[in-house]
Amino acid sequence: MGLNPATEPLLSRLDSRARIADWSSDAVEEFLSQETVTFRWWHRLVGWESRLLWILSGSSIIISIFNFMLSLATQMFTGHLGALELAGASIANVGIQGLAYGIMLGMASAVQTVCGQAYGAKKYSSLGIICQRAIVLHLGAAVPLSFLYWYSGAVLRAIGQSESISEQGQIFARGLLPQIYAFALNCPMQRFLQAQNIVNPLAYIAVGVFLLHVLLTWVTVFVLDYGLLGAALTLSFSWWILVILTALYILLSPSCKETWTGFSMKAFKGLWPYFKLTIASAVMLCLEIWYSQGLVLVSGLLPNPTISLDSISICMNYLNWDMMFMLGLSAATSVRVGNELGGAHPKVAKLSVIVVNTTSIIISLVFGALVMICRTPLTKLFTSDKEVTEAVSNLTPLLAISVLLNGIQPILSGVAIGSGWQALVAYVNLTTYYVIGLPIGCLLGFKTNLGGIWWGMICGVFLQTVTLIILTARTNWNMEVDKAADRIKKSTDTEALDLVDIA
Repeated sequence: MGLNPATEPLLSRLDSRARIADWSSDAVEEFLSQETVTFRWWHRLVGWESRLLWILSGSSIIISIFNFMLSLATQMFTGHLGALELAGASIANVGIQGLAYGIMLGMASAVQTVCGQAYGAKKYSSLGIICQRAIVLHLGAAVPLSFLYWYSGAVLRAIGQSESISEQGQIFARGLLPQIYAFALNCPMQRFLQAQNIVNPLAYIAVGVFLLHVLLTWVTVFVLDYGLLGAALTLSFSWWILVILTALYILLSPSCKETWTGFSMKAFKGLWPYFKLTIASAVMLCLEIWYSQGLVLVSGLLPNPTISLDSISICMNYLNWDMMFMLGLSAATSVRVGNELGGAHPKVAKLSVIVVNTTSIIISLVFGALVMICRTPLTKLFTSDKEVTEAVSNLTPLLAISVLLNGIQPILSGVAIGSGWQALVAYVNLTTYYVIGLPIGCLLGFKTNLGGIWWGMICGVFLQTVTLIILTARTNWNMEVDKAADRIKKSTDTEALDLVDIA
């Protein structure tokens, strides 16, 4: 009888033909702990990590992109109604819808935190209560946000937008009023499923609803000629289809039979402690989401605001599309780093950080090149206006720079989340984005031209990226493993998992 592979030293049973794909994280950690790792092994180690990374990130990327493309497709259709309609839809999409979605998505991140903790502790029946509690708070937040939607014209005028753009923005925002309540239901339900590693069904739903949405919007805008209001109402309707399909999956799927045990009055208990956790999560995420949206709002204050808004919104939509891709990759990064730190694998965690950053930079170089090559065809998807097309063409080099930075910044944020640095990153975001980047964008925008606003955004993202690179490079991964072990010990404490008393 041969040696037990579990006790036999790893190096003694390896050769150049060994299948690294079959290794566990323990085996890779042991291998990386050797004094020297020859070059012939590195491409296999990278392949091992890349495989795990893409298994996690594939569905998450699809969900992020296709949910975002519901609004993107609507803006493309409204752009063919006219430059003024596109400007109104853009300002409402960024200033009103973006604000509400940032709040809802930020609040929902608390669902993933607490549900993930409960799921890891096998308190499966608690997950449904957490989801219901989150829905109660989200619906409560939707009520005051409804007034923002209804009186959006006055709000847009108050921040300096022109009368014509504010009027079109109000028409579009009022059509999106039902959407805010769809956000309030969908964001918690989506995080509820993701906490259980249920992502593939969400991806299928996202793709199916998007395809239906494109067809419905085409019929509404071009066949029925319902204009801007019709486009907005169709977007709201598509989000409600998304909600209904996700809810049906939760109610009917065997995968959720232990985590969803029906509606309960327990959801109304412990709302205040959970509310405090929700607010903290919302602030952290909204600082990042609102930064680029604030620069779009500033563009509406420049001379010739219609052209400024249209051009910067088109560029921002493509940047957001790239961001959605990277956010899916970032989510997988946080899972990989968190899992390996929790498993006491500091060297594997470091390998994961290196592989995902290298992968994202390569992807961003390809995306940046595509943006430069296809600058005119991409613009014509939104509008046929020659002035807008020319303005977008002038902004394209800055867009390419931003795409490159997007290949680093969200991934490092994912590393930070996986390592538990959320509070620190919130302070970094506040300083680099709002104390430095936004004022620079405003100053350059009014003193120079539209490109100055974008340079301000680049400055903020660049400084944040450099700060996160320094934090990551200086990280002692062995210490992070110790911190992770301490967090796991606390999270498995019965009192810490009392979901009524959690703070």
